[in-house]
Amino acid sequence: MKDQLHVKNFLMLTIAGIVNAFGITFFLYPVNLYDSGISGTSMLLAQVTAEKLPLAAFLIILNFPLFFYGYKKMGTAFTLYSIYTVGIYSIVTWLITDVLPVDVSVASPLAETDLLLCAIFGGLISGVGSGLAIRFGGAMDGVDVLAVLFAKKLGLTVGTFVMSYNVILYVVAGLLKSSWILPLYSIVTYASALKAVDFIAEGLDKAKSTMIITNRPEEICEALSNEFGNGITILDAKGYYSDSDKKLIYFVVNRFQINKVRSLVQEKDPKAYVTITEVSDVLGTGR
Repeated sequence: MKDQLHVKNFLMLTIAGIVNAFGITFFLYPVNLYDSGISGTSMLLAQVTAEKLPLAAFLIILNFPLFFYGYKKMGTAFTLYSIYTVGIYSIVTWLITDVLPVDVSVASPLAETDLLLCAIFGGLISGVGSGLAIRFGGAMDGVDVLAVLFAKKLGLTVGTFVMSYNVILYVVAGLLKSSWILPLYSIVTYASALKAVDFIAEGLDKAKSTMIITNRPEEICEALSNEFGNGITILDAKGYYSDSDKKLIYFVVNRFQINKVRSLVQEKDPKAYVTITEVSDVLGTGR
């Protein structure tokens, strides 16, 4: 069923919202560092308005309309998952900053006023939350929706759009605060968060695909099958310059197995042409 919702996703998105709120409130917000995207915009607005509205309110006010606006493009499941995730993130942020007996007003409870530690750990922890949100079908930040909707119209990639938004955010923060120290440290936060998002959303053990063009397909396939037991696909191919028929072998392994693949192919056909590329996700058995 299209756009079917799953309880497991809601459970993991709950964890994502809690983790993200912890990273923001325990490391970034107390020392006036900025997250990226709408989250960072909300933090800046809460500061410049002297917290007439709490951070949690800005998170909801800025994010929810963007998710609703992108509903037709992003789909029902994504929209509901994202609204739920931001809702959890906002509620937990409010609980930490305004309800629970923990002081996050002037310093990090864990890293005190060490800006580098706050930038790194705040970025990593919030990145884990964002990565979990992406992995389980939602998003933690409405700027991702803006990127999907408008990047192509502006002649930009989604990644370039998000990066441009954050650069503008940090420049505005520097101008408003008449200081570039905190915006520069916020770039460290952004870089740390990106690494964490990639790690969580795609996993440590990324797959590698190999395409092998060879005149000895049976020998190579037998060696690969005996060694790894993975599914192998063989396609017909033809050399342009040689005008000779060849076989193309497509094979997927994890990154720890790729050196063994190289050695096996070289052993069976030293003249084989091999390309290796990174695969972000693998579905099915491949058999």
